[in-house]
Amino acid sequence: MKTGTVETAHGTLSYTESGGKGPVVLFIHGNSSCKEIFAKQLESGIGADYRCIAFDLPGHGKSTNAPEPEKTYSIHGFADASMALLDALGIGKAVAVGWSLGGHAALEMMARWPGTVAAWITGTPPAGGADMGEAFLPGEHMALTFKDAFTQEEAALYAAETIGGDAAPEPWMIDGCSRADGRFRPLMLQSVAAGLDLDGREIAETSPLPLAVVSGEHEPFVNNAFLGSINYRNLWDGKVHILKGQGHMPFWQAPEETNALLKRFLADVT
Repeated sequence: MKTGTVETAHGTLSYTESGGKGPVVLFIHGNSSCKEIFAKQLESGIGADYRCIAFDLPGHGKSTNAPEPEKTYSIHGFADASMALLDALGIGKAVAVGWSLGGHAALEMMARWPGTVAAWITGTPPAGGADMGEAFLPGEHMALTFKDAFTQEEAALYAAETIGGDAAPEPWMIDGCSRADGRFRPLMLQSVAAGLDLDGREIAETSPLPLAVVSGEHEPFVNNAFLGSINYRNLWDGKVHILKGQGHMPFWQAPEETNALLKRFLADVT
């Protein structure tokens, strides 16, 4: 594994890169998480075959907080940061793999970055402002998604919820929730409410690029029925993949099953 940083208009971004020499795959993590969440992909055969890059979004992990929060802390701002990272690394083509919030950024990349080859989203409903009520499930801790500061207890609760099921979060997952610059959460909500981000449903229904949609059977945040209601233009495998027994983080809970599916997707689209 190679680690490094790049300087961008969104701050200093920290990344990890696998040793693979194949096509580039960019992994984008979720709300209040960090790049280490994709370790089971980068350290697998996928990382050996492909040039896999995972990075910390601005205000997360080892990346710095955004110098201009209002410019960066939104879905479109995080998509901008993803593209800025690739530009800084001299990469002109990549497959985007996004989890939760990262999936929304990956959808924007499909529409806005010409080098996007395809996208894989997990724990992400392709939704626009009008669909948000249907796309997401109400939950006890859903309000934490947009709360500007976490107590240690709330960080532990959110980390546990993002895994789903009975799996306990790792200490570093809780630390990641505590570290995140909480200013991004309400600013992100404001951006969505103001319609400043692209409509994910429109992207899914109009983009000619291959899109893989993967979700856990026991997803705590996303309404899986909504995923099946989209008229996708180019849905990979012709179906939404619902992984039995899994929650919001199937790539962590069930890496063998998820990696096999991801490996087949990458072989198809690259």
